[in-house]
Amino acid sequence: MTSFARDYASGDTIATHAHDRDQLVYASSGVMTVRTAEGTWVTPPHRAVWIPAGIAHAIAMSGQVAMRTLYFRPARIRGLPRKCCVVGVPNLVKELILHACAHGADRHVGALLAHQLRALPTLALELPMPSDARARRVAERLAVAPGAETRLASLCRDAGASRRTIERLFLSETGLSLGRWRQQSRLMHAVRSLGGGASVTAVALDAGYSTPSAFTVAFHKAFGATPTAYFAAPDRGRR
Repeated sequence: MTSFARDYASGDTIATHAHDRDQLVYASSGVMTVRTAEGTWVTPPHRAVWIPAGIAHAIAMSGQVAMRTLYFRPARIRGLPRKCCVVGVPNLVKELILHACAHGADRHVGALLAHQLRALPTLALELPMPSDARARRVAERLAVAPGAETRLASLCRDAGASRRTIERLFLSETGLSLGRWRQQSRLMHAVRSLGGGASVTAVALDAGYSTPSAFTVAFHKAFGATPTAYFAAPDRGRR
């Protein structure tokens, strides 16, 4: 296991690249957005993105990001999937990551980390992208302006298919209905904005919700906590 530590300013980006090792990318502050050809993953503070070896990815920063990264031999951590996912980082794992990045990791720290990582819960912070060109055009339009009130039927026609066809493609290729995908896009946009320091009220309106309370209800339903509690209590269980 090897480690890497670097701090980034809000708005910084890391261009698309890949590694020959599995990677755990952790932010003790700020929010990172990891993008691949298959989807987007958002990591609030005290969460991490698991990126298996060979997957090309880019990273964008929201807020001041303290990035701490661990690299493992491929398939060393067998409990995590061979695709990207967001995992919770409890205090013990956080301290082990910070220790490894600051001082290097001996075999005992590495073994303890490997054991702990196998048990980490995955979190609902993924936005999968459809592969069909028409559905992907709709997804890209929605992702650019997640809070816009653009009619879905109009977007689908502009992309070259009926809404019914696009609905079928989204469900078969992402596992989400078109409406659910749009809501997930709005919530992930909100997580990035909250991580950058925006207020709940501003984020709610920017994400397309009529009131802050409506946004808070949707956020709680998706992530198991209010926006304030979600960012303040990293050790509690999250869905």
